[in-house]
Amino acid sequence: MPVSIGGKPLSFGLWYDFRNPEPWRRDMPELYARTFEHIRYAERLGFDHAWTSEHHFIDDGYSPSLLAICATIAGQTSRIRIGTNVLLLPLHDPVRIAEDAATVDVISGGRMDLGVAVGYKHEEFTGFGIDRRERGRRMDEAVEIIRRSWSPGAFSYHGRYYHYTDINVTPKPAQDPMPLWIGGFTEPAVRRAGRAGDGLLAAANVIPDFLDEWEKQGREGQPPIALSVPWAMVAEDPEKAWAEIAPQILYQRNAYAHWFTAAGMNVFSRIPETAEEIREGNPDIVVTPARAREIVESIAKRLPMVTHLYWWAIPPGVHPKATFESAELFSREVLTPVSR
Repeated sequence: MPVSIGGKPLSFGLWYDFRNPEPWRRDMPELYARTFEHIRYAERLGFDHAWTSEHHFIDDGYSPSLLAICATIAGQTSRIRIGTNVLLLPLHDPVRIAEDAATVDVISGGRMDLGVAVGYKHEEFTGFGIDRRERGRRMDEAVEIIRRSWSPGAFSYHGRYYHYTDINVTPKPAQDPMPLWIGGFTEPAVRRAGRAGDGLLAAANVIPDFLDEWEKQGREGQPPIALSVPWAMVAEDPEKAWAEIAPQILYQRNAYAHWFTAAGMNVFSRIPETAEEIREGNPDIVVTPARAREIVESIAKRLPMVTHLYWWAIPPGVHPKATFESAELFSREVLTPVSR
């Protein structure tokens, strides 16, 4: 259940990508099994969400099949919500996504959150034979198709990219409606979320555009907004923990910096060359429980519209077992105290 921070309910989640980099490669079935074990433990610790992340054609096996993963999580848990953060919707047939997501929602007893975004990596669009310049228009059509798929009865749709005639998607989701989150870093993406999404997965700087669009559309209620926190691990001894995970953090951040830069997105000011350079820019990559609590309380105060926080549960290359203590510390020293 969400905990109260400064009188405001806030949900906490962990983010999983199932990556297995060459320098620290392990048996892939074992990696998946230990990661699912981590998710089961997170549920017992009181976390609210297990988020999953998608990419394709990455040498380290970055998870490409999120709804299969989500179905497995659904079968191994009973309370924690299960989400895609994010599924790259223009790379998929939207009716198949609607079917698979609804099926996961039924399996989980109504615990699925479908989070989608347009994607950005050139290699993925080339690999699937899709013009990257079409991704925004494909996204708009696909979101509408998913909404219609989850509604009662049959429908037909004839757009620029997708065509369906008199189809009735079953089963319908257990939730009515099932949440459809939209993620993004650019103004067009977050305004799309304000028009067509049930929630936002993004960075703090684009929240005003999202809320502005939400209001312009005359939409009522407070929309859920999810942000990632700056840390990768919570530890009693941050210096010791940093020394152990610094190479993996460099691997992770360096890869994202290359991907975003190649896509022409200014998410990173420069591509980091050393782990210390990353830490100088973000001294909170490894934090004590007390520092984690300070950061959470600061976010709740500065951004009262934020409803969900999450972070990478297992940095790529770090053995899942090494991160169990991180989740446990946060649960024991942050979740429990702030909920009183």
